[in-house]
Amino acid sequence: MTIQVELSPEAEARLATIAAQRGIAMQEYAGELLDSVLASGAAQNTLTVDEFHAMLSELRTGSEVLPKLPTSAFSRESIYEDHP
Repeated sequence: MTIQVELSPEAEARLATIAAQRGIAMQEYAGELLDSVLASGAAQNTLTVDEFHAMLSELRTGSEVLPKLPTSAFSRESIYEDHP
């Protein structure tokens, strides 16, 4: 299948540079990139509920040793106390 993609000049230059370093055509390298993204599932950019809960559990690990801060520590005045 053939598709056309509009690239910024910067993106085109990066694509050309990396393709040249690999010794392949830009179109071939772009196809490899697309295949890689589709195979990894990164194109979906979504999490299942279980994956989301697992991520939250990882973030929570070790948080029990963090100091407890008073609610006033999160006021606008305390955050911007150095600014008039």
